[in-house]
Amino acid sequence: MDQILADILVSTRTPYPVIFARLCGAILLGALIGIEREKRQRPAGLRTHILVSLASAIFAVVAVESVHMTSLSGPEVRIDPIRVVEAVTAGVAFLAAGMIVFSKGEVKGLTTGAGMWLAGAVGISVGFGFWLIATFAAVASLIVLFILGRMEVALQWKAPEGEENGAGEHPAPRTPSGSDDHSR
Repeated sequence: MDQILADILVSTRTPYPVIFARLCGAILLGALIGIEREKRQRPAGLRTHILVSLASAIFAVVAVESVHMTSLSGPEVRIDPIRVVEAVTAGVAFLAAGMIVFSKGEVKGLTTGAGMWLAGAVGISVGFGFWLIATFAAVASLIVLFILGRMEVALQWKAPEGEENGAGEHPAPRTPSGSDDHSR
């Protein structure tokens, strides 16, 4: 039993309270990015952005901690945390690409896909301990999504929300479809 507990409660270079604070920070900052997408009833909303950010932070924390593990410190073992960044980037890009669709001569979902990619970057930043970078990125995304979104409408570069489908039609409300993001 002691071996099991020792395996579960493995010692880390970064104290557990700091690790948990980083994960909570990834949740909070991912939520800030996802809340705008949720407000606009996009398929990848609040929960998706939180999960992408949290997962990215976990990968970053594990990458940092794995470099300091005694079981992985032999001369034949080479750990490169940058590969984790590359893997997370590729994985999130795959998810984000799934949000982009071409319909009726228009590309839709680019902003949602970019938001998911940013949530991954924010999660990695927090996971590696770069709180200021992650916070700046999350706040900047809110400025881009909210303020610039309204500016595009004011300058008549884009139709107001709800008029995208034609003469004042409002988008259909979300319905449960078995998808994790749609079921409430």
